[in-house]
Amino acid sequence: MTDTTAPLPAPPRLSSLSHGGGCGCKIAPGVLSELLRHARGLPVPPQLLVGIETSDDAAVYRLNDEQALIATTDFFMPIVDDPYDFGRIAATNAISDVYAMGGTPILALALVGMPIKVLPLETIGRILDGGHAACAEAGIPVAGGHSIDSVEPIYGLVVLGLVHPQRIKRNDGARPGDRLVLGKPLGVGVMSAALKKDALDAAGYARMIASTTQLNRPGTALSALAGVHALTDVTGFGLAGHALEIARGAGCTVAIDWARVPLHEGVRTLAAQGHVTGASGRNWAGYGAEVTLPEGFAAADHALLTDPQTSGGLLVACAPDTVDAVLTAFHAQGFGAAAVIGEVREGPARLVVA
Repeated sequence: MTDTTAPLPAPPRLSSLSHGGGCGCKIAPGVLSELLRHARGLPVPPQLLVGIETSDDAAVYRLNDEQALIATTDFFMPIVDDPYDFGRIAATNAISDVYAMGGTPILALALVGMPIKVLPLETIGRILDGGHAACAEAGIPVAGGHSIDSVEPIYGLVVLGLVHPQRIKRNDGARPGDRLVLGKPLGVGVMSAALKKDALDAAGYARMIASTTQLNRPGTALSALAGVHALTDVTGFGLAGHALEIARGAGCTVAIDWARVPLHEGVRTLAAQGHVTGASGRNWAGYGAEVTLPEGFAAADHALLTDPQTSGGLLVACAPDTVDAVLTAFHAQGFGAAAVIGEVREGPARLVVA
């Protein structure tokens, strides 16, 4: 006879259901470039101000002389086990692409793929609650969406925003002499790898959640600064990959002073202990030939340079006389770690780390 009083098995850890978490499950940059090669060169309407040509953060479509529509989407598998935190992180990450174009988000649509027979409905509900909370903080509704029964849990958003056509901040406008400012510390990928092995303590987890759920609101204010020439956010391809996008777009060399790059507390030690995502190595394989490293660059620092950032910080290229205004925009929104980390130089399109 079946024992009906036996306790039901606990639901599985969310992170155990995914082969890669957060932005670490992005397709490797080299593979993605090959896939997109087939789409480049196709005719586009003149109203499409930003498309796929420079691997920018979102598409931008001109509506009229005063408004352009920003459209983006982002989704991934769990980076944490708490469903509410997962929803908040995924939504914050998706909304970031609107801020990275200098825009203001206006609404979102939910993208939901869940293993219905594996996860309790209340767990899935908490994921959606977390996403709604992040959208509410950004001041936008979740106005609809689409859901499927999936093998792995997937959650994210389509996000729409608005920006003045003359205030769009692309990733390809950097100029020689520009300074680089990074809005958030690095190390989220390392922290997530440690979490999956139960090697991240409570304080580290709190820092990780605080960073990945902090909306990149300064992007809207940065759109008003004429001295901001390029803007992107650091996500799955790591600091090196997204700095290279700026370098390629400008046809210039981007130089980073590694000692000035802000890192989350404890991540260098975690990386040295081997808590590194597989995406870090795939990133390097995709673009390492375009990066010059200093002699004796530590393995842990190498891992952090390519570390995939989920809901990472904004990366800004701005004129030297605009640096103070950029830092003020960050600090006014609670981004205390924002720092100048390098500059743009004349030279071939590559990244130089010193």
